[in-house]
Amino acid sequence: MAITAPSLLLLIPAYNEEGRIAPVLQAYAEHFIRHYPGKFQLVVVLNGCRDNTIGVVRAAEQRYLCISHLNFPAPIGKGGALIEGLKLAPLADLIGYVDADGATPPSAFLELVEACRNGVADCVIASRWVEGSQINVAQTTDRRRASRLFHAFVEGFFWMGIQDTQCGAKVMRRAAVEGVQRQLRLADLAFDVNLLYSLRRAGFSIREMPTVWTDQSGSKVAFNFRTSLNMLLSLVRLRLLYSPIYPWLHPLRPLEAWIYRSLNAPPPLTQEQAQVVEPPPLNRPSELP
Repeated sequence: MAITAPSLLLLIPAYNEEGRIAPVLQAYAEHFIRHYPGKFQLVVVLNGCRDNTIGVVRAAEQRYLCISHLNFPAPIGKGGALIEGLKLAPLADLIGYVDADGATPPSAFLELVEACRNGVADCVIASRWVEGSQINVAQTTDRRRASRLFHAFVEGFFWMGIQDTQCGAKVMRRAAVEGVQRQLRLADLAFDVNLLYSLRRAGFSIREMPTVWTDQSGSKVAFNFRTSLNMLLSLVRLRLLYSPIYPWLHPLRPLEAWIYRSLNAPPPLTQEQAQVVEPPPLNRPSELP
């Protein structure tokens, strides 16, 4: 008797990606239709887009039945978009996400899926910093330095031993996603640290795998003082969330919200906002069991 492949839900968060996302959607849809034996659904989570990203996504939906979208007109940050997208976890056996820029090719992402499917770990993540990775176009020197500095802060605060928390390609089992959803609170670029630390604390296994990666021009993230300060504050806040003194810091929440607004950053979610709710329907719910 043939073993049925697990169903797969792929999330792609998108912010003003009309110029880059069309070939990425085509490449992922065609690759997984041809090479993945299980049911596959790709959901684009639009986050405060001011361009015609939604028009590009709708055009792709007309070509590929496996593509659908969620649209949040107000900016909620990349992390916020993924938090909302992960609420669709009950619809699939495996849930993953990649960046909209196509830095991770479909073939490399499929390797993560197969590893998770075969029980390598509850969460399998792509890493640009482990042996065997193939970097076709590297980041600029400044971005690499910023990345390694951020990694040093992550290790200093959380001691996870993960070389690359920020590579935008990860796959998880449904049980792992549902087991940590209430702990996902960071709506900005530190979301990945929030996710991985929550998984580790909850006892789920994590495995880094070498990947194929190509740096893409047109990044929406500028690594300047404001961005660096925002990410550092997010790490401090995440560390405090798991501290016994955090409940005593409630009077400081208005100051926290003011700081994030001043940095033009999406504020962290409150505990109430992070609650798990019944997932919204997909455009084509029949694509998943």
